[in-house]
Amino acid sequence: MKKIFLGFLFAFLTVGAAFGQGGVIILEGNYQGKNLYIQNPFGNGGVGFCVTEVLVNGNVTVDETQSSAFEIDFKPHNLKIGDKVEVKIKHKADCKPKVLNPEVLKPKSTFDIIDIKLASDGTFQWNTKNETGKLAYVVEQFRWNKWVKVGELDGVGTPVENKYTFKVALHSGKNQVRVKQTDYSNQPRTSKPAEATSPVCEVEFSPVRASTNISFNCVTDKKAVETMYEIYDQYGNIVKRGFGDKVDVSNLPKGGYFLNYDNKMGEFVKK
Repeated sequence: MKKIFLGFLFAFLTVGAAFGQGGVIILEGNYQGKNLYIQNPFGNGGVGFCVTEVLVNGNVTVDETQSSAFEIDFKPHNLKIGDKVEVKIKHKADCKPKVLNPEVLKPKSTFDIIDIKLASDGTFQWNTKNETGKLAYVVEQFRWNKWVKVGELDGVGTPVENKYTFKVALHSGKNQVRVKQTDYSNQPRTSKPAEATSPVCEVEFSPVRASTNISFNCVTDKKAVETMYEIYDQYGNIVKRGFGDKVDVSNLPKGGYFLNYDNKMGEFVKK
C-alpha cells in the first residue's frame, strides 16, 4: 500500500511539473493609448483557461484573465503616450492564447508639423509635436519630376515639441524639400514642402559622347561644380548614382543612357 501511494504521489508530481512548464508570449513596443485584447482558450484538458499570468513592464496585472477573452488595461500602470511597454503573457504548455490587436504597441505616424523651413544654404529644419513612437523621418527633395530620398533622421517619438535639422545639397533654382514617415500600416505620411531659391549655379554636362568621364560644370563660368546625379540605361535600370563634379562611365557598356543631374534630365552615348 505504501509503494502504491508513493508511486501515485510521484506520478502526480511529474504531471504537475509538466503542466507547469508553460510558455510565454512577449510583446514589446510603445504605449499608444489603446489596450490589448486577448483570445483565451481552454487548456487541452478542458480544465481552466490557457493564460496563467500577465505582466506589464515586470508588474503583474489585475486584469481578469479567467475568461474566453479579456483586455489588458494599461491605465493602472501610469504610462504616458510613447512610453516603452513590455507585455509578458504566460500560458499553459498545452495551449496558446491569441493577441487580437498587437499593432496597438507598434509606433504610429502621428506627427504634426509646427514649423518647416529651408534656407538658401541647404539647412532644412522642421519642428513637430504629437509623435507617439520612434519612427525614422525620410528627407525627400523634389528633382527630376519626382521626390528623391536624400537622407534620414530618427524621430524622437515623444508628444512634446521636437526639433530636427538636416543639411540638403541644393540644386540650382527653386528647391522643395519635405519629410515622410511610414509606420506599420505601410501608408506614408508626408509634410508639406519647404521651399527656397538656391544660389547654386546652373549646371551643364559634357561630353554628350563619352568614353571615360562625364564632367559637370557651371553654365556661366565653366568651372567644375558638384551635383547629385543618376544614370539609367535604355531599359530604365539605374546603373550609377552619386554626388560629385564628374562620374566615371568607362565601365558602362556602349550605348545610350539617360542622365539626371542638377534639376535637369539629359542623354548621352557611351562610346
